Amino acid sequence: MAELKQARRGNPVERGVERMIFASRWLLAPIYLGLVASLGILVYTFFKELIEQVPLIPSMDEADIILLVLTLVDLSLAGNLVLIVMFSGYENFVSRLDAAGDEERLGWMGTLDFSGLKTKLATSIVAISAIHLLKVFMNLKDYTQGELLWFTLIHLTFVASGLCFAFMDFVYSRSYATRRNEE
Repeated sequence: MAELKQARRGNPVERGVERMIFASRWLLAPIYLGLVASLGILVYTFFKELIEQVPLIPSMDEADIILLVLTLVDLSLAGNLVLIVMFSGYENFVSRLDAAGDEERLGWMGTLDFSGLKTKLATSIVAISAIHLLKVFMNLKDYTQGELLWFTLIHLTFVASGLCFAFMDFVYSRSYATRRNEE
């Protein structure tokens, strides 16, 4: 075994390939910067919607106000989703974020692995889909029965996918724990 390690350390081609593969993680950095831009677009859209709707509030009925609030919550959830993907993805696949001191560091940063990220993503997508479906149901007159059926089926597909992700993670974690206990 020691001879194999020594041979690997001595092979400059292999070391070069491994360094290049490891350095390729930095190719993801521009994607995370693009997510920063998309967060800016969400902030712009949030305030645009708010500024356009605030003057209309006195003439709005209860359903319209609820739709406005749901739209703003939907944009907020989408922003949270972008932040989770940005921070967690960068820390898991590129480099540790050292920009904030320990006192400003979010509690979940550095602890959310790929499995946790999938679960948070699925949960956020289901929540966003549920809000969209609720907005659709509040305006039933604007949609055909076929459209309502499709919206519902798409939402249920997101729910089923989320449940499948959670079940797969549960099975994997139990399998992993069993293997560790056997060792």
